[in-house]
Order: sequence, then C-alpha cells, then structure tokens
Amino acid sequence: MTARRLMMIAALALTASPAAALEPLSQEKYINDRLIAARIADRIRRECPTIDARLVFAFMQARKLKSYAQDKGYSEDQIEAFLDSKPDKARIYAVAEDYMSRNGVTSGDAESFCRLGRDEIARKTVTGSLLSAK
Repeated sequence: MTARRLMMIAALALTASPAAALEPLSQEKYINDRLIAARIADRIRRECPTIDARLVFAFMQARKLKSYAQDKGYSEDQIEAFLDSKPDKARIYAVAEDYMSRNGVTSGDAESFCRLGRDEIARKTVTGSLLSAK
C-alpha cells in the first residue's frame, strides 16, 4: 500500500458519530473532509523538507476510518470503489489544492508548504494530526 493511499485512508479513520442515513460515499461529509485533509497532509510532507508524515498513526487512522465506513453500512466493495474512483479522487485533490492556494501555498515554494504544515500542526487540525515537524 502506498503512503498516499495510506494517507487517504487515514483521513477516513478519525472518529465521528455515524449519520442516521446512508448516503453515497462521495457525499458523506465526514469521510470526504478527512480525505481532503489527508491529501493536504500528503502534499505538505512531499513538498516541505522539514515536515514528515506520521505514517504509523496514519495507518491506524486508515483502519479506523474503514471501520467507521463499514459501521455506517458501506460494503468493502463500495469503499474500494470510492477510493479507486478517478472522478472522486480528482474532486478531492481539487478541493485540497484550492484550500492550500487560499492559505498561501505556491507550487514550487517549499516554505509555503512548510508554513501551512506548521500552522496545521499548531492548530491541531485533522491535517496537522497526520504531520510532524522534523
């Protein structure tokens, strides 16, 4: 399993209360928010030389997130199809890129990624929980 996939699954794993009705995974806010946070964390750890991913923690969160989705009633096949969906992945990546851009990140500027990473860690966001400063 790649680190990127681990980060995406990890984002799903952070705990929450299940919603009453089952909706398509692409519309499940909690899950999508965590996938977006994981994508942001993945971009930060790849671009910033002073920030690493907490891969063991991310792996544990991935397992929890999968359990969360299954506890809500999603099947293994639904979860895998969602994680493998190119349109859903593109949408999640686009939202993550927009968030980073709105927060001062510029492609090719490692310090802008580092600055956002340090801020996410300091604010104890979902993204920040997946990162650690070197």
